[in-house]
Amino acid sequence: MATHRLRSLALRSAAGVAVVELTTHLPSEGRSSLTYHRLFDSVVTPLGRRLFDPEGAHHLALEVVRRGWAPRLSREGQCGEGDSDCGGGVDMRVQLGTGERTLQFPGPIGLAAGFDKNGTAISGLFDLGFSFVEIGSVTPLPQPGSPPPRSFRLVEDKGVINRFGFNSEGVERVRGYLSGYREEFGGRGGATIAAEEKLDESVAKEESKEKSTDERNETPASEEGRDRSAAIAENVSASFRWALGWAWTRLTTSPPRTGVLGVNLGKNKTSEDEVGDYTVGIRELGSYADYLVINVSSPNTPGLRSLQQREPLRHLLSSTLKARDEHAPHAPLFVKLAPDLSLEEMADVAAVVMETGIDGMIVSNTTNARPEALISKHKREVGGLSGAPIKDRSTECIRTMYKLTKGGVPIIGVGGVGSGRDAYDKLTAGASLVQIYSMMVYEGPGVVSRIRKELADLLNENGYKCAEDAVGADQQDVYWERREERVRARMKAREKDAGRLFVDM
Repeated sequence: MATHRLRSLALRSAAGVAVVELTTHLPSEGRSSLTYHRLFDSVVTPLGRRLFDPEGAHHLALEVVRRGWAPRLSREGQCGEGDSDCGGGVDMRVQLGTGERTLQFPGPIGLAAGFDKNGTAISGLFDLGFSFVEIGSVTPLPQPGSPPPRSFRLVEDKGVINRFGFNSEGVERVRGYLSGYREEFGGRGGATIAAEEKLDESVAKEESKEKSTDERNETPASEEGRDRSAAIAENVSASFRWALGWAWTRLTTSPPRTGVLGVNLGKNKTSEDEVGDYTVGIRELGSYADYLVINVSSPNTPGLRSLQQREPLRHLLSSTLKARDEHAPHAPLFVKLAPDLSLEEMADVAAVVMETGIDGMIVSNTTNARPEALISKHKREVGGLSGAPIKDRSTECIRTMYKLTKGGVPIIGVGGVGSGRDAYDKLTAGASLVQIYSMMVYEGPGVVSRIRKELADLLNENGYKCAEDAVGADQQDVYWERREERVRARMKAREKDAGRLFVDM
């Protein structure tokens, strides 16, 4: 009788698990399942907007991501990645740079600076589905930024106004976060970490020797036996807890994702030495970054945007490039620009960018302008406007800078991206990569997977076999010349890989 009951219970349990799997995919896909995505996008995100002020919701979202509770990249979002054949088999990989500063991006969708200012949640952000993550802006010294309230939702407009003012924990603290991330997940900074570990290990050995000698001289034999028994019991308990944690992790998560890591650098509000501030950031954080960004376009630091004028910009970029060559020669150096530049100012910036040989541009930061179409009660708040209201302006800036530089300087496009169509428009305007941030406030974290899927489908529908081929397609005169260059570069890379394979055989 008991055996029959057990068998019946087992069958019912198995049937229950099967029903849950068929309807939600939670058992097999966990945080990657569409059910989990819908929970966050349709319930958690709107509830967070209702219960918390913008900055409080931001901190909560960052903590959720840091702890690994946020959705992971969905199966549908894995288009063009590895063996995924969704999106008609479009290759979403993007290669930027040449020589030692060549970067291979798993895909064109990344996270803009501002969400994770200090680099405390990098691994969780990659898990969301970002192919590259940019932290910062990081200032040399810690600074609190502007007094609150300093962030405002324009819900009716799907926009955000912020005046954070480069709130940062400073390069020393951020360096510790980056070192911890690289130590766990690998990548840049390995030599620096190894040297620090060797020093820490030697110091720990000396301290351990002194401690054990003192304990042997002071501890009676009976107490030493009890301490040993307690230590054994604690080790057994810790091992059991670790085994349970490992089993739970294996059941609910996939292997952690990684990607390209960028570090966005800023200057301290009271500093009068811009070059010195950016040099400190490059020196202290460059060894851990895959690329670096000089932010001269935040509207919330007095005098910062004046650095975009021709002569100050030439001096700044020339100086920071020298610092990069000295302290982080592997890292491409980008400059982040404002969307409020006039055509003449953009022409000056383009001339300086090509003259100095900067590796790329990020177009664009938040705007001081207020479109007439805004209807939110917060539209007159002081600060930088981001989100949907600046989408068209940022795309037009991308198009202009691509044309002015004749497609010769890679562009990372950012501003109001909330769908695959938005990302596609920025690629065809001239961006090689696209970043998102503010639209997650309204669309939820699952928007990353949706954008990836929608973009791959759009590229396939328009006849593109790889994301790189869509870059600058709106400007045919520049487009075909650059496309031929990219094709030749890909063929050369494949020949090199084939030669390496032949040698290995």
